[in-house]
Amino acid sequence: MDLDRLTLLTLGAALLCGVLAVAGVRTYAAGRARRQELIDRLAGGHGSRPATRRRFPNLDRRLRATRFGRRLELRLAATGLSLTPAEFLVAMLTAVVGLWLVAQATLAAFFGPIAAVVAVWAAFAFLNWQRQKRIEKFINQLPELSRILANATQAGLALRTALAMAAEELEAPAGEELAKVSDKLAVGHSIDDALGELADRLPSRELVVLVTTLVLANRAGGTVVGSLRNLTKTLEERKETRREVRTQLSQVVVTAYVVPFLGIGTLLLMDRIAPGAIDRMTSGFLGQAAVVAAFVLYAVGFFLIRRFSKIDV
Repeated sequence: MDLDRLTLLTLGAALLCGVLAVAGVRTYAAGRARRQELIDRLAGGHGSRPATRRRFPNLDRRLRATRFGRRLELRLAATGLSLTPAEFLVAMLTAVVGLWLVAQATLAAFFGPIAAVVAVWAAFAFLNWQRQKRIEKFINQLPELSRILANATQAGLALRTALAMAAEELEAPAGEELAKVSDKLAVGHSIDDALGELADRLPSRELVVLVTTLVLANRAGGTVVGSLRNLTKTLEERKETRREVRTQLSQVVVTAYVVPFLGIGTLLLMDRIAPGAIDRMTSGFLGQAAVVAAFVLYAVGFFLIRRFSKIDV
């Protein structure tokens, strides 16, 4: 009799442990799913696009804990790209390995490391280009933004409400950036801090003027309609001036990119005419030094042309 009771007690305890284990696993899985959903929703932006499951979550978590990862995350946020630091790093390393192997197989073994360095530079240059393109697009939207804020404040709306309204009416990137500002204001950040972070993400003279106007008007408590009206007209004129300058300098910008490709094309043509010539040329120290000096001169020429063609309006 005692043995039967002990058996039933053991079976009951085992059944209870099994039920608790299943409930614990389900609770843990549901918690992880909610956590991942929250991360994806925050990474997906202000409802502008559906959340996507991120790749390399463990690497991304470790990378964000480093100073390099945090800086890379800020640069990616300024570009508007839907990439995490880990995804960008893995893509860059894949491109580095691929270009290394292609250059080594196509030209010579000496060009593998050079191609890898060029790949790393090209990856970060792409981020800068994407960020600058986003800034230019945002600058083009500033006259419309200023007009919306002026109309909203003239109608008696508060500046916080006017910014939220502009975030809903404007397209990306202005809509996305103002949505971030509106979210920060909703959780207790001041207008000065929220607009200051916006100016840091997308630095430009036009945005600094607009932010300064809004901040001063908010501190002084006066009307901002007249200032925004005048600012809208000024931004429209600067927009046209920037467009004319960019059109005038388009040929110079193309030249900056054509010059380095001429050097690479010359190497490929040389190897095509005399197979193995590049391999023989880079087999000695003098040939390697000449190739490195040539690439350095091409890089210097590229940066000088880009510097001379950069005119701040």
